[in-house]
Amino acid sequence: MSRKRVLVVGGTGYLGQHLLQALSKIQGSEGTSSYDLAFTYHSNPPPPPLLRAIPQPLAFHLDLRTGHGFDAISQAFGQPHVVVNCAALSIPRTCEMDPLAAMSINVPSALVKWLSSFRESNTLLIHLSTDQVYEGVKSFYKEDDETVPVNVYGRSKVAAEQFISANCSNFAILRSSIIFGPQTVSPVSKSLPIQWIDIVLSKGDKMEFFHDEFRCPVYVMDVVSVILTLTNKWISEGKQMQLLLNVGGPDRVSRAQMAEAVARVRGYNLSLIKPVSAASVDRGVKSPADISMDISKLIQTLGISPIPFENGVRLTLAAGASS
Repeated sequence: MSRKRVLVVGGTGYLGQHLLQALSKIQGSEGTSSYDLAFTYHSNPPPPPLLRAIPQPLAFHLDLRTGHGFDAISQAFGQPHVVVNCAALSIPRTCEMDPLAAMSINVPSALVKWLSSFRESNTLLIHLSTDQVYEGVKSFYKEDDETVPVNVYGRSKVAAEQFISANCSNFAILRSSIIFGPQTVSPVSKSLPIQWIDIVLSKGDKMEFFHDEFRCPVYVMDVVSVILTLTNKWISEGKQMQLLLNVGGPDRVSRAQMAEAVARVRGYNLSLIKPVSAASVDRGVKSPADISMDISKLIQTLGISPIPFENGVRLTLAAGASS
């Protein structure tokens, strides 16, 4: 049986690196990797630590806005069985400053057009969306609740969901909350939430954290498990898939509660954490107040129960200490 091809778009980012490593470790009956892997990058060439961590990867430069790079993937890799789109312009303030860039990058029109160019529509597109599609005026949103995003980033992700639903035969859209966990094999430049809180509190100075914005942060390996399960389901069953899932952790927490969890695990003084209202800071972009999510559909559909937030914090900090 031929090995299946998986393409990770945005493979040098935080989730992309963790996913590629997990995919490379899955072995078939002959003791070799179950998948032929390829990934794309945009800004910087693939880092050597990532290339060393993944056996025989194919890396392609890709511009999602123009589609430049897809022809090279077709010629050298062929039609993938699964495409995981982790690429996005995901900083809300940046999206607010450049709405055109946000739309052109976050709505994967060139990617979908490329997939539709193949004669057979037997590719599953797994697309990372966001909890910021929700308005943020209640707790524990469900997938069928109305999407009323309050900023450009959220609107671009709603547009992406609508485009994929209208133009793809097979897809799984994952509305992810804040993804946290250990650093990647090739460290990413962006600030990681738990590591940042740990560094701040370790200095012993008081720090302000929002107490009135709530999300359901999800441990990175739980997101990876969701993607691996969907990939295996698609390849083993081959049934049409059109799925929309909230992907968050089980706990609704504020930034202040996130900091308190880090403090408990590390033994820091809780008095270092000063709860303040989100309204006290001008971030240059409107932010939804409560976009916690109901994940019962995820649990029922895939049998995956993401770990509690504080357990994930412990794993994250333990990984940092051992690396």
